[in-house]
Amino acid sequence: MADKNAYFSVFVSGFYILLTGMICYWLRQVIGRFFRYKTFPTKDLLLEVVATAELCASCYELIIVADNWGVYAYGVALYILTIWWSLNWDDASACPYTHLEDVAERRSNLLIALFKIGAELLGGYIIIKYIQLLWSLEIAHVHVGQANTVYNCQADLQVPVLLGMLVEGVATFLCRFMSRVFAEKVPKLSMILDATFGTLLVVAAFSYSGGYFNPALAGSLKYGCTGHTVTEHLVVYWLSPTIGSLLSVFAFNRMQASKIKRD
Repeated sequence: MADKNAYFSVFVSGFYILLTGMICYWLRQVIGRFFRYKTFPTKDLLLEVVATAELCASCYELIIVADNWGVYAYGVALYILTIWWSLNWDDASACPYTHLEDVAERRSNLLIALFKIGAELLGGYIIIKYIQLLWSLEIAHVHVGQANTVYNCQADLQVPVLLGMLVEGVATFLCRFMSRVFAEKVPKLSMILDATFGTLLVVAAFSYSGGYFNPALAGSLKYGCTGHTVTEHLVVYWLSPTIGSLLSVFAFNRMQASKIKRD
């Protein structure tokens, strides 16, 4: 009986993630048809809302996976989802600091970046009621009582704040820097390598800070949770990843400049 319950719970968790992916896929199709011509800001902002909502809803369910089947099951599911998101999100990133990277590289301006960040925060917020609805159905035993934990949650920061900042900041730096390296060196394999490297970093950081590396995601899942203050949340999950991201831009551009000089 226990095995049957476990298999059924895996099925339900997988179905919830699939349902979320299909809903968001359909929404992107509707947005694409309605805004056939890319008119900023409406289309870009809507796509960021949808992408962030999909990311956060999926990761809420991945919390259930990690709690019940371990971090490695979580990592496998995250890896598959990362590939899916790379194939379907187009220019949306669902990650605030990527827009600041664009500003730093003069591919965008600060006002546009702030609008996109606002859209991502909105996507992460509106998805909470959706998750509560799914979990409140309590179809599988792993969801029993989970709807109440969305707001009465426990922080994932298991280390002192400074160490948590270091983990999130350094991991974000490595993730963004290597993403650029993969895109330049092996563009045909960059998506697979990026997903693999990013997933390994998340799994490695999971027991320290939760391995979010994304302010919008951490904000949706863990803002206001018991275990850290608002200030601690902001410096660990917003400030540190953003600094790490911007440093990755600087480091990669310096590497490129040095290579040009040598050539």
